[in-house]
Amino acid sequence: MLCGQGVVAIWNGITEEGRAEFYAWHMIEHMPERVGIPGFLRGRRYCAIDKASKPEFFTLYELQSFEVTTSADYLNRLNAPTPWTKKATAAFRDTSRGLARVVKSVGPGPGGMLATIRFGVDEAKEEEAKAKLGDLMNEISRLPMVCGAHLGLSDAAASGIQTAESKHRTDGLPPPKWFVLIETLRADALEEPIKRVTGSPLVQGADVGRYLHEYTRLKTDWTAG
Repeated sequence: MLCGQGVVAIWNGITEEGRAEFYAWHMIEHMPERVGIPGFLRGRRYCAIDKASKPEFFTLYELQSFEVTTSADYLNRLNAPTPWTKKATAAFRDTSRGLARVVKSVGPGPGGMLATIRFGVDEAKEEEAKAKLGDLMNEISRLPMVCGAHLGLSDAAASGIQTAESKHRTDGLPPPKWFVLIETLRADALEEPIKRVTGSPLVQGADVGRYLHEYTRLKTDWTAG
């Protein structure tokens, strides 16, 4: 299961020139900074395992509650980006960032492989989707080598807040409205869960990515920055 009831889910690419800087900044400064914010519990980064999975990187921050996404501590941090953050994010490409409520999260723990499935749902069927896709997460969690199945629903207002960190960037794409995250022990175990999610009549325009876990950062000491 995920650590809390809210998440910040970020998909991003990077230029070749900015790749080494990205890895250093993300591991040494950025993830410790984010996970230090009150209400942030864990951060994980993943890298695509094939050329079809775009953008190349996926980062997941697990939050105690969705309300942390609009908390003063988080917004103050976003409105005071460090010089290294400004330099590193200038090399970002095709970034999509969703601040989301966890609708459903089941499974015994993190896996080394991850599928992300971003999609839309007919507005008239959103309540039905919460129930039926939630049931599907239960079903998927019982498949062999699956250790987590999670359903997220982004909040458009929270995801669209402009801050000092984001307002001058040109790499942003629309946030996903709905997404499913499937965690497994092996890459081949992703395929059946992907098939079941994308085969749901409720799921529209699915965008599938397959990722390998690279790094986890647990809770760190916090400074206001």
